Amino acid sequence: MHRVRFRDPEGEVRTGEWDAEESRITANAGPTGRVAFPDDTFSPGEVDVLAPTEPSKIVCVGLNYEDHAEEQGSEIPERPMLFLKGPNAVASHNQTVELLPGKERIDYEAELGVVIGTECRNVAEDDAMDVVGGYTCVNDISNRDDQSIEQNWVRGKAFDGAAPMGPLLATPDEVPEDASIELRVNGERRQHSSRDQFIFSIPELVAEITAYMTLEPGDVISTGTPAGVGPLSDGDRVAVEIEGVGTLSHSVTIP
Repeated sequence: MHRVRFRDPEGEVRTGEWDAEESRITANAGPTGRVAFPDDTFSPGEVDVLAPTEPSKIVCVGLNYEDHAEEQGSEIPERPMLFLKGPNAVASHNQTVELLPGKERIDYEAELGVVIGTECRNVAEDDAMDVVGGYTCVNDISNRDDQSIEQNWVRGKAFDGAAPMGPLLATPDEVPEDASIELRVNGERRQHSSRDQFIFSIPELVAEITAYMTLEPGDVISTGTPAGVGPLSDGDRVAVEIEGVGTLSHSVTIP
């Protein structure tokens, strides 16, 4: 099942199921305590598709593909490299992301996003998939100018709009273990790999992260990017496509 958050033509934020074959969204009933909506059906073009979750935090993983570590000239890490992005970094499908002005290089990074479904702490690897609510597409937009001169990467990774995600939330059974991941800029393929190339698996990541912090429902683990990262330019159109999930599209502008 593919779930979606969207703003309907009346301006209400709702959730529903996306039928890609029929190009149709079937909405759930309205939120409790507000006007009770019946189930409604919309075409994707008549609604604003929102990020599929409202995370309290995005835990990102660096160097989780061997080919990306190689292109960065870095050794394979012995444990996952972790950093954080806040809710301010979330951007939605079809949104135009305003990049930071005056920077020499801001890069795209296609990633599989793991959305947490259950509050959890100290999760064993064998139990990790029990707390996963689904998968989505993420673009880990990175400001290399500041990332290269700071250790905590706040300026480099956590600026507004630095984590476009969506458009859908796919249940884990819909996404193959070797699901392909691809990023295109203006229709040209720049990254292409599959999730079976991870250095650290999703259960390993969940176990490692929850050994240090509580993950809440809606939080996202962004699992790292393959080789092929490169710079964005004003007006670029980016598409992140993950097999079984769908395609996240957004534009960028530089003021």
